[in-house]
Amino acid sequence: MAGRVYETWKGSNKFLFGGRLIFGPDAWSLPFTLLLIITPVTLFSVFVATHLRHEFFSNTAGDAILVVAILFTLFVLILLFLTSARDPGIVPRNLHPPEEELCYETTASTDGRQAPTVQIPRTKEVMVYGVPVRVKYCDTCMLYRPPRCSHCSICNNCVERFDHHCPWVGQCIGVRNYRFFFMFVSSATLLCIYVFSMSALYIKFLMDNNQGTVWRAMRESPWSVVLMIYSFISLWFVGGLTGFHLYLISTNQTTYENFRYRSDNRINVYDRGCYNNFRETFCSKVKPSRNDFRAFTREEPPRNTTLATTWERPGEEEEGSLELEERRQKVEDDLDIDEDVLKLQQRSNAEEGSDPAHQRVEIDQMRVGSSERAPTIRSEVRHGNLGARTSPQEDVTSGSLVRESRSYAAAEEGR
Repeated sequence: MAGRVYETWKGSNKFLFGGRLIFGPDAWSLPFTLLLIITPVTLFSVFVATHLRHEFFSNTAGDAILVVAILFTLFVLILLFLTSARDPGIVPRNLHPPEEELCYETTASTDGRQAPTVQIPRTKEVMVYGVPVRVKYCDTCMLYRPPRCSHCSICNNCVERFDHHCPWVGQCIGVRNYRFFFMFVSSATLLCIYVFSMSALYIKFLMDNNQGTVWRAMRESPWSVVLMIYSFISLWFVGGLTGFHLYLISTNQTTYENFRYRSDNRINVYDRGCYNNFRETFCSKVKPSRNDFRAFTREEPPRNTTLATTWERPGEEEEGSLELEERRQKVEDDLDIDEDVLKLQQRSNAEEGSDPAHQRVEIDQMRVGSSERAPTIRSEVRHGNLGARTSPQEDVTSGSLVRESRSYAAAEEGR
């Protein structure tokens, strides 16, 4: 029975629930990320938010602080899930290189023939908004990467509009989850600001109620101090990341493009203005996945290889056939010569006893007559027992013997 696509997936991704969820190979970092989010919010809810309820005249306002913290945290976790557990925009890999892009080059081999070498151009140009853009060929996925696509070495996939691979979410950030990634980072930034502000507000209430110093208020609520320090440190990371991606969105860049092409000073053909760039990021429809991980795999029929192991120049095949025909004709001529020589020797041996002097005189006359004519037969005589080629002198001698045999036969008919 054929398996499903996710079971035979060649990338490094991890799948859950029968291929319904896809993660990167470093999905083990997700529990750590969840711990960094849930732990401070839990401490805030227990040691800060519950006490702040009594500091307001209205219980509704106090309860709102706790509810906002919980809902905000759930929203951040949902965005984390949408970022980490979905296809980031993986380009399906090919099973074979694209035949229409193959280039055949010939190299001379040791035997003089030319052997073919199949090569694929490393780059080709495509038009983007009327501007030629060079795209590269991916040897792993056996395809030309679409514009703004790059191969992630961690996930071992080509990802459309590849931004970066985020270890905190355990997934590549691409065209299908970049929006959720930015919302996750920016929401985490706002959550840090919220926790820091409410913790500082509780310290302020303690100072006003006890009419003490800030150090005394901090001793009364140490968890508020811990949460303020933690939120301040986290704010530098997620806040800085949010600001950096705001700049990238406004200029329609990716993290990969910004770091790779920063020193090239090349024109960004994708920049359509700040407003249109933000609209493209947040208001455009998310592309559907190009992979059906739950589909059944189909066995591909064996591919007939049409490439020859050797390549011959045009007309070389005809030359080879003519050469083969000439060799075959030479072999047949050699066999005829051997047969004529054998008959001559047998006839000479049979008649040698009856009239040896007359036979010897006729043979001498035939040799004298044949020596006056230039030899016209040039062949290679093969002896059946030895399997070796005769020398040119042996060729001439064999030709003379044939002519002697024919002259002798004519003389016999005259007699």
